[in-house]
Amino acid sequence: MLQQTQVSTVIPYYQKFLQRFPNLESLANAETDEVLALWSGLGYYARGRNLHKAAQVIRDSHDGRFPDDLETLTSLPGIGRSTAAAILALTWDQHQTILDGNVKRVLARYHAVPGWPGTSKVQKQLWQLAEAHTPERRCGDYTQAIMDLGATVCRRSQPLCTACPVNKDCRAFRSDTVTNYPEAKPKKARPHRNAHMLVITNKWHQILLEKRPPTGIWGGLWSLPELTELPASLADWSLEHYGIKIEKFQALENVDHSFSHFDLTISPLICHTRGTGGRVMDKPGQLWYNAVPAITGEVGHPPEPKTRLGMATAVKKIITAYQRTLERPNT
Repeated sequence: MLQQTQVSTVIPYYQKFLQRFPNLESLANAETDEVLALWSGLGYYARGRNLHKAAQVIRDSHDGRFPDDLETLTSLPGIGRSTAAAILALTWDQHQTILDGNVKRVLARYHAVPGWPGTSKVQKQLWQLAEAHTPERRCGDYTQAIMDLGATVCRRSQPLCTACPVNKDCRAFRSDTVTNYPEAKPKKARPHRNAHMLVITNKWHQILLEKRPPTGIWGGLWSLPELTELPASLADWSLEHYGIKIEKFQALENVDHSFSHFDLTISPLICHTRGTGGRVMDKPGQLWYNAVPAITGEVGHPPEPKTRLGMATAVKKIITAYQRTLERPNT
């Protein structure tokens, strides 16, 4: 969870995740939907999918015992060289070298390493420095210490250099160039994309959701039907794809969402139907989501899915916007 996400953001997710999955077996035996539901809002959902897969590999291929060697650990889904080394150093006090974002920042400043750490040349240099600094003894203590040094003292912005225990040997501090290291990633114009999301609703105010492919943006999450361009006739399109006839449309306010490599503007469109759902319930990867639980008492109303659904924050915002339309009179 801490990869690419700040501690303050992670803590409540981490606590809920551990409460539901207190051990490897409970995580490995869980449904993917439940894992992603608890991950919803953290972003970078491949991390959640890989964590789940890794638990299943350990259960099925390692008799439920967590591997204690670097080669086996790095073969697990989502565990790279630095993460594996941190696990081994902190858990078994093995002599392993890590290079996470905090450590890169400490070493880049301490040695005044020029260049962006994302390049292979700078990355290689930082690994060499990290290995040179890693002690043979008490490696676990050192690993925790250098990560904490980067997180609490040698911070990205407003570093506490005067409180740093190694500032007298820090080249960047001595030359008053701390803010120059590490160099930022060269800026590029961020691509911008547009998409339409359809809030297709039935007579019970349920919303049609589809499960996205396991890889790619929001992989494995439940989402609204998405179109790059609207067809000439949405009514014909929905009839062809879902066996549903749309009778009324209503636009919602656009939703802007940023990914790591592009920005997305979503134009949601409520698509009202009179039917109960056509052939949707017969197709895998599709379901009707009860957007208004209070209405579930109606006779014949389908029940909620037994498992919580993982949904992206942007999709949740659109569903919330739809729910608000139901609270207004004459809508």
